[in-house]
Amino acid sequence: MEIWQSTGVANMAWGQLLMMAVGGLLIYLAIVKKFEPLLLLPIGFGAVLTNIPVADMAGPEGLLGYIYHAGIETGVFPLLIFMGVGALTDFGALIAMPTTLLLGAAAQFGIFVTLLGALALNLLPGFDFSLADASAIAIIGGADGPTAIFLASRLSPDLLGAIAVAAYSYMALVPIIQPPIMKALTTEKERAVVMQQLRPVGKAEKVLFPLTVLGLCAIFLPSAAPLIGMLTFGNLLRESGVVERLSRAAQNEIINVVTIFLGLAVGAKLSAERFLSVETLGILALGAFAFCVGTAAGVLMGKLMYRLSGGKVNPLIGAAGVSAVPMAARVVNKVGLETNHHNFLLMHAMGPNVAGVIGSAVAAGILLAVVGG
Repeated sequence: MEIWQSTGVANMAWGQLLMMAVGGLLIYLAIVKKFEPLLLLPIGFGAVLTNIPVADMAGPEGLLGYIYHAGIETGVFPLLIFMGVGALTDFGALIAMPTTLLLGAAAQFGIFVTLLGALALNLLPGFDFSLADASAIAIIGGADGPTAIFLASRLSPDLLGAIAVAAYSYMALVPIIQPPIMKALTTEKERAVVMQQLRPVGKAEKVLFPLTVLGLCAIFLPSAAPLIGMLTFGNLLRESGVVERLSRAAQNEIINVVTIFLGLAVGAKLSAERFLSVETLGILALGAFAFCVGTAAGVLMGKLMYRLSGGKVNPLIGAAGVSAVPMAARVVNKVGLETNHHNFLLMHAMGPNVAGVIGSAVAAGILLAVVGG
């Protein structure tokens, strides 16, 4: 009898079984559909491990519990991911066309609209989001997984699992969610605009840019310094040209190892008692809303720039203002090519795409300063 009581079958609750199925679904999406596999695979596997009865892998003394405490509670993992993103990203397109900063800023509009939406949900039974909870949920609209995890770990750790899954799921669904919005808000004439080739950007500009961004952050928004600081540090490793070994490590070994542990740690928050609630459904719905609003705001800003420039700016690039790098830029390029087979928008879209990464970090800094202060 004692042996039976120690088995998983005897201790399995329906909620744990359901969450293991959710973990299996994430693994399926990663392997078969190739939706953001680098994170959905470890998150899904972490969800399965977390919900194995008796094992207590996500508890204070479990392996996933240790990983979560070391990397998520401290905020280390998202910051190391940002360093890797900075090392992997060429800021040249943004430097060559600095006006695309406006597109990255406009795409963050979804964050602040969703914050109000999360608070409005409190009018319905079953919802009780605090201002901190609403702020953590809203950052999903930036389509930036590490930023969402960083802010949620600071403001609303109990909702971290749902927020992280929503953020990465919608990032993975960029090729499905964005094109209908982009086409609905633009005309065929606007989508067919061929933009001029970007000017060459020198090494001095590329080295000074991350230092300038960090300096502005230090002066105006110190609360965003952890995210902006690691992003610019990683980019400086890339552009300085004197620490190739460190740059390669940030782009490969470090970010790969941290991605594994980050995914498993997020999966540790997908336990049945935390995830299976009406609030989780609200978070998933709000995340989709935030992402759609952010995409639409970026495209509408692109349409404004199209008119002000006399038709020289293709408004599609505004959709890349969400910070799903480089997937959003690739989607813009694909939609542009569907309208005009000679219209290559990838490099132009990288400008607002990079601006979106900076913009989401700035938005997180603002929310952290106002709500978490």
